[in-house]
Amino acid sequence: MASTIALATAADVAYWTGRPVGTIWRWASEGRITVHGHGKAARYNLMEIDPAKRDEDGNVTEPTPAPPITGCVRIDNAT
Repeated sequence: MASTIALATAADVAYWTGRPVGTIWRWASEGRITVHGHGKAARYNLMEIDPAKRDEDGNVTEPTPAPPITGCVRIDNAT
């Protein structure tokens, strides 16, 4: 069974998540979400990201929490 992919621009993902576009770019640079393409042609998979919670008028009541960073190991040097 193939996974569902719904590619969208950073602006579309920003609306979906209730977050600024800069946050979407940061999440992509941190490896939290997958980027397909680059530059102005970059697209992000909406199926990887939960939508923001909105009221009946469409206003954001709770933005999407940041997805976890994948493939990264934290090194704690404090001893």
